[in-house]
Amino acid sequence: MPSARYQRVLLKLSGETLSGENGQSFDFGRIRTLAHQLGTLRSHDVEIALVLGGGNIFRGREARNVGVDRIRGDRLGMLATVMNASSLAAVLEAEGIPVRMFTATPMPAFAETWSPENARAAMAAGEFVIAAGGIGQPHFSTDTTAALRAIEIKADVLLKATTVDGVFSADPRVDSAAEFLPRLSYDEVLRRHLKIMDATAFALCRDFSLPMRIFNFSEPDILNRILSGEELGSLVFQEEPND
Repeated sequence: MPSARYQRVLLKLSGETLSGENGQSFDFGRIRTLAHQLGTLRSHDVEIALVLGGGNIFRGREARNVGVDRIRGDRLGMLATVMNASSLAAVLEAEGIPVRMFTATPMPAFAETWSPENARAAMAAGEFVIAAGGIGQPHFSTDTTAALRAIEIKADVLLKATTVDGVFSADPRVDSAAEFLPRLSYDEVLRRHLKIMDATAFALCRDFSLPMRIFNFSEPDILNRILSGEELGSLVFQEEPND
């Protein structure tokens, strides 16, 4: 089993983390709060990479409902993640926090093109890494992007922020009897037909034995507490084979 303390992590945040309560795509007060929270993580001497969703700006499925081609819709979604990453990177820099942004497709005016080697070097130098633009291809979610980037940077864990306390036997927002599951294996997730990530992202994490911790991002100081070793949220892990 992996330790609760990590040396290198991939943090997946939804685009809504950056949005305002009144429906605006960007709330720079919230982005500044997030940047400050990320800045406090430097005291843990942990290397951190981030992947942001783009749902606060654009959701491909909504475009498809009005006849927009899937490939074009997904490309627009990739651009939405670049906008989110650029906004967070700008505020991190304004707060004096070193950050390196990468995009999956070349956008030299905005960021470096993604390279696992350069990303690991940036993290080793104490910079936050933000990976934007999905994986550069349509049909893949930002959950899949997070899983792939975590594997490429050799992360110890994928930290997935959600709006519930972790993994449950059913959706706790609609089923008050849903059971909270603090620790479970990948095989158990499949056996119980639990929905944690999309199938491609889940398969990547399972195949590469990458642990996932799913947690409620609204909990006070949640990231510091996780990196300090608190067993918060739910841990999904690959069981060791029997001898």
